[in-house]
Amino acid sequence: MFQKIKTNIPNCITLLRMMGTVWLLHVPPLSAVFFVVYTLTGFTDALDGWAARKLGTASELGARLDSVADLLFYAVMLIRLCPVLRSIVPIELWYAVGGVLLLRLLSYAVVWVKYRLFASVHTYLNKLTGTAVFMVPYVISLPSAIFLCWLICGIAALSSVEELLIHLCRKSYQTNTKSFWKGGHAVKCRIRKSRLSDIQDCICRLK
Repeated sequence: MFQKIKTNIPNCITLLRMMGTVWLLHVPPLSAVFFVVYTLTGFTDALDGWAARKLGTASELGARLDSVADLLFYAVMLIRLCPVLRSIVPIELWYAVGGVLLLRLLSYAVVWVKYRLFASVHTYLNKLTGTAVFMVPYVISLPSAIFLCWLICGIAALSSVEELLIHLCRKSYQTNTKSFWKGGHAVKCRIRKSRLSDIQDCICRLK
């Protein structure tokens, strides 16, 4: 009984994060209540992974649930912050954000085509992107807000490209891949005829 409870603690924390994310839809953006709920939601994002490692209960289910929670969080942030950012962020940056989102959607599509999964990998760049995007509400009132938003968009673009390359070059899905170059198992993507044919086949299936 205790083992079952211990196993579900990280997943329960992730579910709390998802509930907090949905709650953000019902509070005014950048209000005091918004920042309290937003900060607690970000805290649980770090806490669920730490709890899973500390309790030794990391699992594929937990990793995929975490990916869904991240995607939900990004979607809600777009809905809540777009009206605020519309008058601050230049149109060129919006185009860049759209390009990053397309790369991310393409990555999800490749994962679905190759592995029949809806998930992402937990690379260092993805974690950095999550932290950077999380900081947006705190920095948009600063004098250097535009520069910081461009920097965050650049980090997100790099992480999206890296994840897409990982999925194109990998034969199997591995959640805890840390980077394109190293991780639990290093990703080896050499230009060989067999590997090129795999990539071309995946692209053809996406069309």
